[in-house]
Amino acid sequence: MPRSIPGGALRTAVGLMLACAALTAVHAQEMPAMPVSVAQPVKRQVVDWAEFSGRFEASALVDLRARVSGQLDEVNFRDGAVVEKGDLLFTIDPRPYEAALRQAEANVRVAQTRVDLTASNLQRAEELRTTGNIPESILQQRQQESLEAIASLEAAKATAEAARLDLDFTQVKAPISGRIGRKLVTEGNYVTGGSATGTLLTTIVQYDPAHFYFDLDEQSFQKYQRAVASGERERAGQTALIALSDETDFTHEAKLDFIGNQIDEATGTIRVRAVLPNPNNFVTPGLFGRVRIATGKPYETLVLPDVAIVADQDRKLVMTVTEDGSVAPKPVTIGPRVGPVRVIRSGLDGNEKVIINGLMRARPGSKVQPQPTEFDVPEDLTRPVGNAG
Repeated sequence: MPRSIPGGALRTAVGLMLACAALTAVHAQEMPAMPVSVAQPVKRQVVDWAEFSGRFEASALVDLRARVSGQLDEVNFRDGAVVEKGDLLFTIDPRPYEAALRQAEANVRVAQTRVDLTASNLQRAEELRTTGNIPESILQQRQQESLEAIASLEAAKATAEAARLDLDFTQVKAPISGRIGRKLVTEGNYVTGGSATGTLLTTIVQYDPAHFYFDLDEQSFQKYQRAVASGERERAGQTALIALSDETDFTHEAKLDFIGNQIDEATGTIRVRAVLPNPNNFVTPGLFGRVRIATGKPYETLVLPDVAIVADQDRKLVMTVTEDGSVAPKPVTIGPRVGPVRVIRSGLDGNEKVIINGLMRARPGSKVQPQPTEFDVPEDLTRPVGNAG
C-alpha cells in the first residue's frame, strides 16, 4: 500500500510552489528589454533581372574532309592544339595532281597555238574577200574554225584551273581559327576525296566568340516584347550577364544577337542567343550556365538585408521598433534578391527602424532595446550579384 502524505505537509508543498511561481512572474516582469540590432531601409538604383539556364555552343564548327583522293603524306598539327585560319594541317600526295596540271597546261598551249593559227587564216580570208578572190563559203569556214579554236582554248584553261585546284586541295588548310580535334586518319592511309562524302580528317571548333543559347518562356518573352515596344529595351545588342555552373556571380558580359521567329508549341518557349567574347578559349562548348537579362529600366527603391524578411503564411513581414520600444510587424511586398539585400517594393517609407539581428527575441508587442546599426549594401545594384530569389 502506498504511504499517504500528511495534510500539513501537502499544504506546505503547495504553498511553496505558489510562492515560487509568484517570484518567477515578478522576476519576468522585472527582466530588462532584450537588445536587437535595427537599421533603416536604404535607397538604391536597381534593375529587375530574369534568370534562365542554357548551354554554350561553338560559334563555328567545321568537319574537315579530304577534297581529293590519295595517300596521306603528312599531318602538321598536334591533337587538341589551337590553330589559325590558313594553317597547313594535312598534306595528301601531290604528285599525281602535279602531273595532271602539267598536262592541262600543255593542252592550254596547244589550244592557244590553234587559236593563233585560225586567227591568221581568218585574217587572210577577209583580205582576199575584198578583192573577190575567195568564195564566201571559205570565209565562213575560217570564221567557224576560229570560234571553235577559241572555245577549245577556254575549255583547256578551265581544265587547267580544275587541275590547279586539285593540286591546291592536296594541302588541307584550316578554314577557320579554333581548337582542332584529334587526327582521325594517320599518315600512309588512303583518303577519298569529295565535298560531302570525302574522308573525315578532323574537326575544328571556333571558341571565340562563344554562343550561349537559352529558352525564354512565353510570359517572359511577352514582357520583353512590350519593353522593346515601349523603348525600354533594344531588340539586339542588349547586355546579358552569364555565370558558369560553378560560379555565383554573373561576371561574363555578353550581348543578345538573336531571338527565334516562333514559339515552340511543344515547350512554349522561344530560343535566344547571346554572344560572349572568349579570347582565352576559357569557355568550352557544351558547358551549362545561367544568364540574366534586364526586364526594365533602372529604378530607385528601398532595400533591406534578406535576413530581415519574415514569412507569415503567404505574407512577408518585417519587424519594426516603435518610439516606445515595442515590436510592430509591418507587411511588405518584396522584389528580387540582389546579393545580400532584398528589394522592398511597398510597405515601408524608409524611416522605420527594422530589426535585422535578434529576430528570435522579438515578438509582436514585446519590448526590445533597439541598437542602431548599418548593413553593407553595394552602391551599384544595377548588375546582378550572387543568387536571385
